[in-house]
Amino acid sequence: MTAPSPAWIQSLPKDRLIAEYSVWSADLVRLADDMARIEPHADILHVDVADGHFAPALLFFPDLVAGLRKVSTKRIHVHLMVADAVVLPQIEQFAEAGADLISLHLENEAVADAALDRLDALGVAAGMVLRVETPVAGIARFLPRLSFLTLLGTAIGVKGQGLDPAACDRLREAKSLIATGAGGRRVVLAADGGIREHTVPELRKAGAETVVLGSLAFGAPDLAERTRWLHGL
Repeated sequence: MTAPSPAWIQSLPKDRLIAEYSVWSADLVRLADDMARIEPHADILHVDVADGHFAPALLFFPDLVAGLRKVSTKRIHVHLMVADAVVLPQIEQFAEAGADLISLHLENEAVADAALDRLDALGVAAGMVLRVETPVAGIARFLPRLSFLTLLGTAIGVKGQGLDPAACDRLREAKSLIATGAGGRRVVLAADGGIREHTVPELRKAGAETVVLGSLAFGAPDLAERTRWLHGL
């Protein structure tokens, strides 16, 4: 029998888009100020972690998450873009730092079962992320153990790209797999990459329950109005 998702995952709204704010797009020099600015608006904080190998960027570290935990009441979603060898150690480090949800990549499949076992033992919600070129069908066997499924809509770890033409079809496929293969467990479907004012409504129609907001949020002239717009979808 499939275990239910954690209570906080089950309590996330289903009737509106969830606002997941990417810390990568905050003012990193004045990070505490930006966290205070978004606190009334964000539903979840999204923290990207990249090792320069699995993804070209070098991002963020456990002490940063521990610092965020001190200044924010929001749930923290850590997205690991790292090589297989460091998935398990980084799960330990980010869990200790205060992450509520940790997502590894389906491309880390060689260590995925051990990673999900460790997340279960630590009491941290588990997610998985798929690169834009990875077939969606490969996620099926993991769905009964997940709380989040994130589909990238652009190449991994690079800002400013346009949305891949297949992104919406991939979301629809994932939504269908969740409906039939998650064993009744709530798995939140997220879109990350290529998030623009004109793409968000289409991603929502395709099944996205949350989008990872970067400049669309942090660069908004009126953050409250931007979040109302998002929540209204």
